[in-house]
This record gives sequence, C-alpha cells and structure tokens, in this order.
Amino acid sequence: MTDANSAGPSSAKIMTLDGLRAARSRARAEGRRVVQCHGCFDIVHPGHIRHLRFAKAQGDVLLVSLTGDGQITKGDGRPLIPQELRADNLAALDFVDWVHVTDEPTALGVLRAVTPDVYIKGREYESNHDPRFIAERDAVEAAGGRVVFSSGDVVFSSSALIEAIERSVDPTHGRLRTLLDDPELTPGRLSDQIGSFRGKRVIVIGEAIVDTYVFCDRPDVAGESPVLTLRPLEHRRYEGGAAIAARHLAAMGAAPILVTAMPNDATADAMRRKLVAEGVDVRAVRTQTALPEKQRYLVGSQKVAKIDLVDNVVLDAGAQDELIETAVGAAGEIHTDAAIVLDFGIGLLTPAVLRRLVPRLRDRVAILAGDVSGRRSSLASMRGFDLICPTEGELRDASRNHQDGLGALVWELLEETKTASAIVTMGAEGLVGFTRLPEPADPDERWTTRLRGEHVPALGAHPVDVLGCGDALITAATLTLASGGSVLAASLLGACAASIEGRRLGNVPISATDLRREVGRVHGATLAYDASAEIGAEPMRTAS
Repeated sequence: MTDANSAGPSSAKIMTLDGLRAARSRARAEGRRVVQCHGCFDIVHPGHIRHLRFAKAQGDVLLVSLTGDGQITKGDGRPLIPQELRADNLAALDFVDWVHVTDEPTALGVLRAVTPDVYIKGREYESNHDPRFIAERDAVEAAGGRVVFSSGDVVFSSSALIEAIERSVDPTHGRLRTLLDDPELTPGRLSDQIGSFRGKRVIVIGEAIVDTYVFCDRPDVAGESPVLTLRPLEHRRYEGGAAIAARHLAAMGAAPILVTAMPNDATADAMRRKLVAEGVDVRAVRTQTALPEKQRYLVGSQKVAKIDLVDNVVLDAGAQDELIETAVGAAGEIHTDAAIVLDFGIGLLTPAVLRRLVPRLRDRVAILAGDVSGRRSSLASMRGFDLICPTEGELRDASRNHQDGLGALVWELLEETKTASAIVTMGAEGLVGFTRLPEPADPDERWTTRLRGEHVPALGAHPVDVLGCGDALITAATLTLASGGSVLAASLLGACAASIEGRRLGNVPISATDLRREVGRVHGATLAYDASAEIGAEPMRTAS
C-alpha cells in the first residue's frame, strides 16, 4: 500500500480487493478520510483530472476504482485502452493513492468492501435515478459515508473524444462502424458464411501467369549513361492470373477446377504439379505459347521496374473449341456452384470466345462472376453475369467515359450487359458493391431508383503490395454469393481478402482462417489499428 506521501513505483498503488480492505483499516486507524471515484477512464482527459483533483480535496486518500474490460458496454472496440494500462495511467497521477480494477459492472462491490468516507460522482448524477447509482448511494450512506457531486464546470466525454479523434485520423471509420452494425455482417454470421465455402465446386477460366519478383541490391547509376543499374540477388516466382484465383479457392476450402492454356515445358509442368498438390484440378489446353511472365524488380519491398515477358496466347479454331468444351464439360459433369471468368487481355478469352462460352456456362452454374485486367481485356463482353469486379479505371476505360458519376456508369454497364451486380474497387477509397433493383413502376423515375450501392472503406491503410488484391477479392466474393450471401456480405469479405493480400509481399493464397482473423480484426478495430505488414513468401521456384 502506498499514498501520495509515500515513495515507491506507481504500480504499487494498484491493489487487489483484499489489499484495499487492509489499507482501508490502516487509514481508519490513522484517522485519514478515504475518498473514492469510479469510472471507465478509457482516455484520461482534462475533465477527469479536474474531477479527480476535486475528489482528492475532499479527504486524505484517493481511491480510483475502474471497470474491467469485460464489463464495459460502450460499443464495439471499447475500451480502447486495456484495463492494465488504464490502471497504470491512473496510478501515475501523483494525487491518486490507490487504484483497483473490478470485474463487476458497477462500483457497488468495492464500495461495500472499502466503505469510503466520501464517494464522488459527477454533477450529472445529482438528478439521476439510475437504479445502479441508487444502489451505490445506499451502500455508501448505510456505512456512514457521504455522496458528493463534483463541480462539473468542464464536461468531457471519452466516447465523444474517441469518435472525434477517429474521424480526424480516419474519416472512413465512422462509415465502417455503421456498416458493421448490419445483422448480415456480424462476426458470427460472417464466420458461418466462410465455413459454408467448404466443398463449393468452382471453375476458374483464364490465363495462368508467372509473377516473378526479382530482389535487387541497392540501385546505382551506370557509368556510361544516367540509367538505373540493378543487381539481382534473388528470384521468387509465384502462380498468378487465373492460377492464383484457383489457389485462393482451394485455400478457402472450395474445390476449384482451373481451365486454362499451358505449353508442354518445365515451367508449366512445375506450376501444374504445385496446383494439383494444393487441390486444384487443372484442365489445360495445349498451346505453343510460353506461359506469360511478368517480372517486377524490387529494392527491399519497393518496386522500381516492371517488365512484361508476354506473348499473346494464340489459339486456333480447334483449340478455341477445345477450351470452350473443356469449361462446359467441367461445369456439366456434376452440380457446379460457380464459375469465375478472368480476362487478363493476353488473348485466351477473345470477345468471340466469350460470346460462345458464357451462354453455355450460364445454364450450368449457379453463380457466374467475371473480372478483367489490362486495357486489352473485354469488360463489355461479359454478359449475363451475376457479378463483375472491375476497378473504376477499367470501368471508365471500357465505357470511354471519364466524366460521369460512378453510379451512372455502373448502371449503364449493368443494363448493357444484363449483369445483376458489380463490385467496383477504387484503390485507397475502398470499394462500392452495386446491386440492380427491380424496375420501378414509374418509367420516368431516374436510374438512381434502380441501383443500390454500399460503400466499404479500404480496410488496409498502407498496403505493401497491391498485386493480386483483385483476384483475392473476386474469389471471396464469388464464394460468398455461391454460399447464399448477399452482395453486401460479398463486398465486405472481398474487401477483407484484398486487405490481407495487400499486406503481403507476393501473390500468396488467402485461407479461410486468414479471412476469419481479418473479420475479427475489422470488427475489433477502433482508433488503435495495426498497420504492420505481413511479408508472405510462398514462391513457386527460387533461383539465384
């Protein structure tokens, strides 16, 4: 036990209930008056300091009791500061003598054990008839003590301060908190949704790509001319394109079938073996074209150059027929929950192939989703889909419209392609999930009455590597729809998957466990946000 006049570390002020009883007995024997205050004290602000100084002036020893974490019900993410640190903060104040953390929702148990001479409450309690406060007052007065109300000349609210700080630090945080209040987006509902991914049969159609990361020594400037000089130290190769989408699906518990084109060479064989080992059924049309490779040169985690070693995939008429029949055959063998069509603009999925393929897939799969990448892809050719996932830039390039609002553009695309919904990503601004609404009875009503959009803020403040975020998003979103979830739930789980991928260096699959942890992080996040990077390295092959 210590008081304001005794030496010793502030941690000695933090007492158990038995320690308080003993200290109280000694104080009574010495004729010293004990004053008690109680609260959460999540952020110790100027209003708290005035309140506690006023309390100390009413006696000789000041006890501050505070509510433990498990009993605080001020909303998601509260308390902001754990109880141990809140107790340390109070104990560090020189005019606070004793600190106690109670596991009860009110101070009643501590008041009965300590029987303070004075119990201090804020002025707002003077006309308060809350039965919890009435019980506290009765306990104090029954033991001969007094309840005194502090002056209340300056009033602060921890909750209001925290909300104000959150708004200034992250203006989108309020939107996220509102979003997470939706009954569809509770942690339990989302966890069940992720659990229902298991066993879902999903076909992925698109180009398999090799993403190579070349890690280099510190750059220099060449002597013969002012050009950047890089000295490679390590190569890491990842399965990209449609291949990483299939790996995401397998890691999330689904049963993916990858329909693509591959040459008969060592690189393609290595990719095929790895995919099969991870549970991906690979069905490849043979081609003479090497697997597309995209090389990114990095110094540390910073990309400094990119080289695309890409020859267009050229399929003759017979190979195109084989590709279509392979995809349709995969969908028609047994019940298929979903198909994801990924056009990376490298020649596999030409507009003519899509026009022939999509109607036949549409009749055989429950959910049909699509995405594009690159300016040579064909977003407008994706017709009759349940979901498309373009970036805002891809959407504007496809429509050649860089002036109109996003909602108008999305409505025009969905109307033109007869697509049910879209998730449009906007980089640091997050994404918007759009859903077509039934046609209005009044034909004069504007398009805004026929489209609903839900904004999901970006869940990762400082991404390490945005490569593959779109692939992670569409796989999680498609599985959500295939499992009976809404576009809103698909948007949030897709955003979670993209956030995880963005915190990792390289194209690494996202598992169901990763998704559950991210849902927990998002629901638990308040002002305290962990922006630390997860550097994941799961290379296909490493060579010096």
